[in-house]
Amino acid sequence: MAKGHSLFIADLHLSEQRPDITAAFLLFLQQKAANADALYILGDLFEVWIGDDNPSPLLTEVATAIKALTTQAVPVYFCHGNRDFLLGKKFAKRSGMQLLAPLTVVDLYGTPTLLMHGDSLCTLDIGYQKFRAWWDQKWWQKLILSLPLWYRQHLARKARRVSAMDKKGKTSDIMDVTPDEVPKVMAQYQVQHLIHGHTHRPAVHPLQLADGSAAQRYVLGDWYSQSSYLDVSADGWQLHFNPLSQA
Repeated sequence: MAKGHSLFIADLHLSEQRPDITAAFLLFLQQKAANADALYILGDLFEVWIGDDNPSPLLTEVATAIKALTTQAVPVYFCHGNRDFLLGKKFAKRSGMQLLAPLTVVDLYGTPTLLMHGDSLCTLDIGYQKFRAWWDQKWWQKLILSLPLWYRQHLARKARRVSAMDKKGKTSDIMDVTPDEVPKVMAQYQVQHLIHGHTHRPAVHPLQLADGSAAQRYVLGDWYSQSSYLDVSADGWQLHFNPLSQA
């Protein structure tokens, strides 16, 4: 595919337990992203992140692959998710990724577009939002990263167990974005297009802003059973899905 398009992905949740997802991602970088103007990763690239000092071979493999892409003049932008919010400048430099602010507006072929992970839109999940406000504090992140690596690994395993149990007691509406929050944020950033992940519910949602203007919200899919990406060009915006073996 000729250049003149940008790609967006989120919620791959890469881990040692799912080498098939890692293989699909590496193939995606080689076959799809290499021909793009840019690749945007909107959070939860990894299942868990315990610090840039993690010596995991998986991180080395992923960093090397992304770095190879950036050396081909394809910039890679990364927005933190709720699973990898501790990913820092050292890994970004190692992989060649450029870190984005939690909410960032970019010009996509003449269309101002708001990019975000999407968890901040789930305002009905009050418990999660309270926890999110806590771990978003720089002093808390610094404190966690100062702990021994083995203990951070222990905390990560515990957090994943608690998260899994917590989800079982919540309705799907609570874990999805709050409908009223979407147009509010889009109006605040003066955009009519929004791209995000987090909910694992890929779709294109038309909506109307308070001023009566039409808008669209693009939700990226997860990679648990397929590779999912959004292809944006001046000619159109299209969500794609492929089996993991054909990323």
